[in-house]
Amino acid sequence: MTTKPLTILTGINRPSQPSSGSMTLVGDLYRAMPNTHSTFLGRTPVHQMWKSAFDRLIPLSTTKQPQGPGFDTYVDELTQEVGKLIEQIRPDAIHAQNVGFALSLALSRTAGTIPIISIAHGPEVTAAERSKTEHEAVLEVAGASAAIVTPTSVLADRIDRLTGHRFTNRIVIIPWGIRLDDAHVRDQPYAGSGPLSLVYAGRLDDNKSTITAVESLALTDQPHHLTVIGNGPLREHLEQRTIELGLRDRVHFDPFLPRAELWHRLPNFDAFVFTTKGLEAFGLVLIEAQAHGLPVVYSDLPGVRETLGSAGVPYTPGDPCLLAVALDEMGENFHRRRAVIKAALHNARRYNITATGRQLHELTLRVTSRDLRSDATKRSASSRMAAVPGRCLP
Repeated sequence: MTTKPLTILTGINRPSQPSSGSMTLVGDLYRAMPNTHSTFLGRTPVHQMWKSAFDRLIPLSTTKQPQGPGFDTYVDELTQEVGKLIEQIRPDAIHAQNVGFALSLALSRTAGTIPIISIAHGPEVTAAERSKTEHEAVLEVAGASAAIVTPTSVLADRIDRLTGHRFTNRIVIIPWGIRLDDAHVRDQPYAGSGPLSLVYAGRLDDNKSTITAVESLALTDQPHHLTVIGNGPLREHLEQRTIELGLRDRVHFDPFLPRAELWHRLPNFDAFVFTTKGLEAFGLVLIEAQAHGLPVVYSDLPGVRETLGSAGVPYTPGDPCLLAVALDEMGENFHRRRAVIKAALHNARRYNITATGRQLHELTLRVTSRDLRSDATKRSASSRMAAVPGRCLP
């Protein structure tokens, strides 16, 4: 007997291309989700990856204004556009990405009796902790959701505190994943001691704190080399700081690379450097690095520690001196580096995107099959009861 596919409506109000970890994740996730028919709401341009990941793509036309005095008007106009689309599509469930951002607000206001699973990615949580408007938006979307998915218990706890513990039983932890079958390990990793070829990949902004990696190289005993891959508002500052420190021959900057190109290059490096100093929801790039056989030297944040376990080398966030010590120790001790590589490969195997897709599919089945539709007609979406007891999906 063939089960009818679940129809799912989701989206992120950005160009439909792999420009960040969350965008790449979503592009992989719905391709890996079994027995579903998915529609994605996004912006143009549309990358080929999205055309193969989703059954249908619908570009949004409402002009974006995510901040400032025009925000409410923008959300109202977006809500009208999304409401018409929901009437046409009539999905079984809605996956509202980025709890509290404008598109998730629009979806929650027009869902009616269609159950919503909101999915937290991290930036919206940081924004809500700083802004009353963003906080109110998170509360509204959380209240309209049958379940709230987060990738780590650390992010779950922050959302739980942010929402005043009103929706604790709706929070479900589903770790993110990558396409492990596409990752490859270098045949013969560097086996000696001495300077390392290091790589950083990510956005170049204050929270990612790439400056920590650059400044650490001026403090190391060994002349390690660092390749910085990514774009962002601090790129020019990082390049200038590199010149000031006399590191032009040891620090190289490359622009953002599509994942296929990044993954092709990762096995050519000796170690990955992770420097975020604030909230990191999951750290998907860490798993990408580990799956390619790279030991990870990482800023010791709670969420990152949960993702990596003991399969990495921690240092105090934002401290270039301690990062320099960790890099020198990694370079000097091949046996330790080999042990970290082994632990990294083992840890990465825990995070397969097929498992993420399967768990989110199971959760969606649960929220669409427990009389939620009839329940929802008895109360407004903002006061919908929790559909998923407990904190973790088995």
